[in-house]
Amino acid sequence: MVSLLGLDPAAYTPSALHSPDRTFPETNCYVDLWIELLHAASIDPASAMAFACTVDFEGDQWTFFKPPPEDLVRLYGIDVHEMQLYRPMVDHIIEQLKAGRTMIIEADSFYMPDRAATSYRREHVKSSIAIEAIDPAGERLRYFHGLGYYELSGEDYRGVFRLGRAFSDDVLPPYTEIVRFDAGPRLKGADLRRAAYDMLGRQLALRPKRNPWLAFGERLSKDLPELLASPDTSYHAYAFATVRQCGAAFEVARSFVEWLADPSPVHAGPAAEALGRQVDGAKALLFRLARRRVFDPTATIKQLAEDWDAAMDALDRLSVIARRGAA
Repeated sequence: MVSLLGLDPAAYTPSALHSPDRTFPETNCYVDLWIELLHAASIDPASAMAFACTVDFEGDQWTFFKPPPEDLVRLYGIDVHEMQLYRPMVDHIIEQLKAGRTMIIEADSFYMPDRAATSYRREHVKSSIAIEAIDPAGERLRYFHGLGYYELSGEDYRGVFRLGRAFSDDVLPPYTEIVRFDAGPRLKGADLRRAAYDMLGRQLALRPKRNPWLAFGERLSKDLPELLASPDTSYHAYAFATVRQCGAAFEVARSFVEWLADPSPVHAGPAAEALGRQVDGAKALLFRLARRRVFDPTATIKQLAEDWDAAMDALDRLSVIARRGAA
């Protein structure tokens, strides 16, 4: 077994950001793997989540939010960039793990046992994982994905890497990234918080020009009749791209704000509460959509739009307090 961190799936404790008592324990495959990769590297992943504060409605879906590579470099000295595969993927993984790096790869959830409740051995769904360890001789792979850290083996190992039998030759190779941990210093303590405050300020400068809940409300009213008449698969895809995505984003944004203001949580209160109300509102919309009955979302959208405005105002004040403290 070639391992990056020497972890054991049976003894691994996931990040608090994946606690089952959260409203949206899972975010999206890319943010989830970064939550666990940072956590396993003894970094509080809440410190990385400034980018989730200002997600937008993109016209047909909410932002598929991801940590900006430049933030990872500045905060932790972690560089992530695309990798070119020119040898068998397993050979690349072994070499990078031995060099103290890891790889993020697109894998097929059909072969991932941690997806037993959804796509495992049922459907072919692309999902990103971060490799922690590999044992080619024993056909074992350990990886960060979803809510934690897992191992797959045997037929699943061969399926993930397309080994041992004929696979379609018209399928493109997966997108892969290399993660290096030596691109700069890892900030800690007050230095980390100052840098995170700065990143919050940059995110606020890029906030949506129009309240995203109002834009989503208009689209939801148009989509609702067709959505209610569609099969369950269409509903689940729509829910994941819309209310689940924004709900998860605002929940990790709330965790970021609470981390940022610690040990003075009084400053975080208004922003955290407004973000939390949006988490609850997204969950309520998710339940209403799941009932597959006609409903009028106008009042809920109006309240969520007001909560978004309140959150942005409170985040602006929090950013000003930080700048004054640093002056």
